[in-house]
Amino acid sequence: MAGHDSGHDPQFTGFQKYFNSYTITGRRNYVLATYATIALIVMFFKGRSKKQKPAVTEK
Repeated sequence: MAGHDSGHDPQFTGFQKYFNSYTITGRRNYVLATYATIALIVMFFKGRSKKQKPAVTEK
């Protein structure tokens, strides 16, 4: 039977348990982390104030 499972079940621990290239779940977690990072970067730049404060104030 063809497919991604070759009969070998790797025993990952720690970080590798959730982010690996051997399982569908691990690949999905990489994609979700990438999308979340891109969304955070977009929100950061859109949320910044466009108005600049002067560096020196006049008296």
